[in-house]
Amino acid sequence: MSESPPQRPDTPCVAVCSTTFDDVCRGCGRTVNEVAHWVFMTEEEKTKVWERITADGYPRRQG
Repeated sequence: MSESPPQRPDTPCVAVCSTTFDDVCRGCGRTVNEVAHWVFMTEEEKTKVWERITADGYPRRQG
């Protein structure tokens, strides 16, 4: 039996965008390039980003 993919939101965005001033967003942990190209990325590419940002403690949700 194969393992089902983890349940995640469609995007790591938490509406705390800082990519205008930072190379890596302080809210979601993605690079400017990853944010800009997210909708065009394959599921495999998105999974790699999700794995990296969650290992780094992102996304950082307020509250």
